[in-house]
Amino acid sequence: MSRCLVDTCGWIEWLTNGTLAERFSPYLAKAGELIVPTAIQFELYKWVKRERGEAAALKVVGLTAQSTVVPLDTPIALTAGDYALEYGLSFADALIYAHARKAAVPLITSDDHFRGLPGVEIFAKGD
Repeated sequence: MSRCLVDTCGWIEWLTNGTLAERFSPYLAKAGELIVPTAIQFELYKWVKRERGEAAALKVVGLTAQSTVVPLDTPIALTAGDYALEYGLSFADALIYAHARKAAVPLITSDDHFRGLPGVEIFAKGD
C-alpha cells in the first residue's frame, strides 16, 4: 500500500470499530505511510475528548504523530480556499483535500462531500 491521507471519518470508523472499520484498517495500520494534516489532529482530538475524555484523545493524537504530520501554512490555506470555492467544501474538508493534493496522495474517506473529486477514494456505508 502506498502513501495516503485518511480523512477524519475513517479514523473514527476505525477507532469505534464502525461498519467501515475493516475498509480503513489496511490504511491506518501503516502509520509510516500516512499523511496527517494538523486539521485532522484537531478534529480527532475534539471528537475523542467529547466522546471518551482527554486521556483517550491524547492517546489518539499520539497515534497520528507516528505518521507524517503536516501543518497548516499559507500556501495550503490559499489552495484550500480555492478548493472550497470550486467544490463547495467546508473549511476543514478543503484543508484536508488541499493537503492530499499537495502531497500527491489519495484521500481515503467515507464523506460524500468529496464524491467526484479527483484523487479521492470513497467507501460508502453500503459497500
